[in-house]
Amino acid sequence: MEECLECPEDQWSNERRDACIPRPLEFLSYEDTLGLSLIIINLFFCSVTVVVLGIFIKHKNTPIVKANNKNLSYILLLSLLFSFLCPLLFIGRPTRMSCLLRQVTFGIIFSLADSSILAKTVTVVLAFHTIQPDRTLRQWLGRHLSKSLLITGTIVEVVICVFWLSFYPPFPDYNTEIEVGKIILQCDEGSAIAFYLSIGYIGFLAMLSFIVAFLARKLPDTFNEAQYITFSMLVFCSVWISFIPAYLSTKGKYMVAVEIFSITSSSAGLLGCIFIPKCYIILMRPELNTKPNLIFAQQ
Repeated sequence: MEECLECPEDQWSNERRDACIPRPLEFLSYEDTLGLSLIIINLFFCSVTVVVLGIFIKHKNTPIVKANNKNLSYILLLSLLFSFLCPLLFIGRPTRMSCLLRQVTFGIIFSLADSSILAKTVTVVLAFHTIQPDRTLRQWLGRHLSKSLLITGTIVEVVICVFWLSFYPPFPDYNTEIEVGKIILQCDEGSAIAFYLSIGYIGFLAMLSFIVAFLARKLPDTFNEAQYITFSMLVFCSVWISFIPAYLSTKGKYMVAVEIFSITSSSAGLLGCIFIPKCYIILMRPELNTKPNLIFAQQ
C-alpha cells in the first residue's frame, strides 16, 4: 500500500494487484455471436428486397406496379436495400472512416426512403382532391411534385450531415469508464445535437408521411396503398420512439446492436407492409391485377 502505483488507462491491475495487464478491448465484431446474427438477418432481408425488386421490374407494365408511381417504388426498394446493408458499417472495429460514414449513410438512406413514401402518399391525395384538370396537367403535376418532394426531403438531411461532418465529425473513442476492467472501442458521435437532429428529421418525415397516408387511407381506388403506408409508418414510428430510451439505457456494443436492430426492424416493416401485399397479388392473385383507370402519376 505504501508503494501503490496507478495503472495506465489501457491497462488494469491483475488479481494479485502486483502488476498491470492490458485491458480487453470490446466492440461489436463480425466474430461475435450477436454481430454475426445481425449480419445474417440483414443479408436475408437484402435477398428478399432484391427478389421483390425483381418481381416489380418483371411485372412493371401491370396495373398494381404502375399505380402510385412505379419509379418511386423502385427508389424506395433500392433505399431499403441499402438500409439493410447499412448495418455492416456498424459492425467491426470502429475506424475513423467507418465512424464518419455510418450515421451519415444511415441518415441519408432513411431520409430518401421517407421522402419517397411521402411523395407516393401526396400523389394519391392529389389524384382525388385536385379540381379535375385535364389528364396532361394532372400527370405533369404528379411527376414534378413527387420529384420535388423526393429531392427536397433528401437534401435537407444531406445539409444536416454536411454541417455535422464539417464542425463536429464522429471519431473512434476508447472508453475506459463504461465497464470495469474493459476498454470499450466505440464511435463518439461528435455532437449529440447533430445526431438527434438527424434522427429527428427522419422522424419528422415519417410522421408527415403517416398523417398524409392516414388522411388518404379511404380514398376509392383499388390499388391505393395509403392503408399499407399508414400501417408501415405506424410500425416505423413505434420502432424509433422506443429506440431512444433503449439506446440511452445501453452501453458498449449493445448500444450499437440496439441501433442496428432499429434500422433492420423499421426497414423490414416498410418492406413487409408496403410491398409484400403487392407481391402476393402479382404472384398469387393475378386476376386482381387488372384495372384500366390508374392513378394520374404513373410513370
